[in-house]
Amino acid sequence: MLGRLNHVALAVPDLAAASALYRGTLGARVSEPQALPEHGVTIVFIDVGNTKIELLEPLGENSTIRPFLDKNPSGGMHHVCYEVDDIIAARDRLKAEGARVLGDGEPKIGAHGKPVLFLHPKDFFGTLVELEQA
Repeated sequence: MLGRLNHVALAVPDLAAASALYRGTLGARVSEPQALPEHGVTIVFIDVGNTKIELLEPLGENSTIRPFLDKNPSGGMHHVCYEVDDIIAARDRLKAEGARVLGDGEPKIGAHGKPVLFLHPKDFFGTLVELEQA
């Protein structure tokens, strides 16, 4: 069911500072910031060749990552994203096996313009999992 690792997401309190660190200190290629109001975040992607690192900054007071940064003020790993060939089939299989899909269970359009779902971290050893249609 799982395809390749699409990205690892890091929540950061200051997207500009984090981008500058990756660009300057690590010499990484960093995309332009992209606001995703429907997800409550502003993001950049860092291309590391075989996958990407996504940096997330809260967008607005009701951001979905605000509670994470309240608990982890300096930031940290927020989620991992795996590609799946058929997101609806993956959702249905996971739900049948007892995994909890966050939200209303319907895919939303993610940063890459493709449908995404999030799975409850308590079902995956404390890791929030994002599935993205390949």
